[in-house]
Amino acid sequence: MTIFNTSSDFAKQLDTLDPLASYRERFVITDPDLIYLDGNSLGRMPKSAAECAKQVIDEEWGVDLIRGWNKGWWDAPTRIGDKIGKLIGAEAGQVIVTDTVSSNLFKLATAALTHQPNKKRIITDIFNFPSDLYILQGIQHLLSDTIRSTQYEVIRITATDNDITPNIIELESAINANTALVTLSHVVFKSGYIYDMRRITELAHNKGALVLWDLSHSVGALPIELDNCNADLAIGCTYKYLNGGPGAPAFLYVNKKIQEKLTSPIWGWWGQKNPFDFGLDYQPADGARRFLAGTQPMISMLTMEAGIEPTLQAGMDAIRAKSILMTDYASFLTDSWLAPFGFSLGSPRDSAMRGSHISIRHADGYRINRALIEEMNVIPDFREPDNIRLGFAPLYLSFSDIWQGFDRIKRVVEEKRYEKYPKQKLLVT
Repeated sequence: MTIFNTSSDFAKQLDTLDPLASYRERFVITDPDLIYLDGNSLGRMPKSAAECAKQVIDEEWGVDLIRGWNKGWWDAPTRIGDKIGKLIGAEAGQVIVTDTVSSNLFKLATAALTHQPNKKRIITDIFNFPSDLYILQGIQHLLSDTIRSTQYEVIRITATDNDITPNIIELESAINANTALVTLSHVVFKSGYIYDMRRITELAHNKGALVLWDLSHSVGALPIELDNCNADLAIGCTYKYLNGGPGAPAFLYVNKKIQEKLTSPIWGWWGQKNPFDFGLDYQPADGARRFLAGTQPMISMLTMEAGIEPTLQAGMDAIRAKSILMTDYASFLTDSWLAPFGFSLGSPRDSAMRGSHISIRHADGYRINRALIEEMNVIPDFREPDNIRLGFAPLYLSFSDIWQGFDRIKRVVEEKRYEKYPKQKLLVT
């Protein structure tokens, strides 16, 4: 167990001992004074991604033109999917890169529900990303039949301790024989709490339900073992800890045991078994490819492929080890420096139950967050009602960055800089 202290020399010592320190040089950092603590929302740009984007535009699109489809474009969703599979414990042929997280959630959740038409209960929680909840509500509306009185029920599990930890006892009791699907964020977006994937999946399977995990806040930040946990379905984004770029294509996972049992609700030509036969009747492709739909965005997809290379090379065990040390250090600085100014830790204290971001909570969190961005060259983000989220991306963030960031947070409240900002919020927080 590391014994922390608040000196800047201690942070520098941690940097000296950091086996991943050299990876920082692989990212575009134009302002060394900027403390970027929002990699859990949008990762920094890898230099390899910038080089790839230029090559794709100048050579593949610029020179090869349509010939590019036979030079790696067509196979990109499965090729890159298998690379991501290495990060999430999935054997080849189970991960596809395509569309957005929301679209993939719609496809997989709808497929899971229509596969079990006699079951009408969907279990999620209040910690799930709101967009996921909206998709589930839309599916509920779409599939419910008021004429036949068949209504889908969406159950949202509540919290046990001030919006930090889900009520696991409530979750266990909610999963019953009428449950078709349990869908949760593996790492929840506000507090960073990590669900026990193996345990929850087993609980659901014992009742005959399928499980769908949203990996958006865990992929690239901690080891994931989908196959070993016998997970059914998963989705995730690539623009956070995988550094794939803003709006980069998402991915989906379908366990090979159930691939042929599920049907996508969106029938597109990329998901057709023999797309270049141009047949007029749809026949789903084998395996997970059936969840493809339309033509894929090649520039962003290939750029993202290059962007995930540093993560693949560093390895998830090393990334997780540094992540734990960083969030432990940040929790220590929260207690030591910020608690006297009214801050509290809004994340689990046990690192085994915490992802790679923490929330620090304050009644004036929004105004403090804005002062940090506009005056102190620190970029976190704010989430209602009082959470300043601090993301710790191990590949490019240093311990000295963390020390500097917390020193600047302390100065904002000491000097009352935040008081000049209105409580009315900007559109993007």
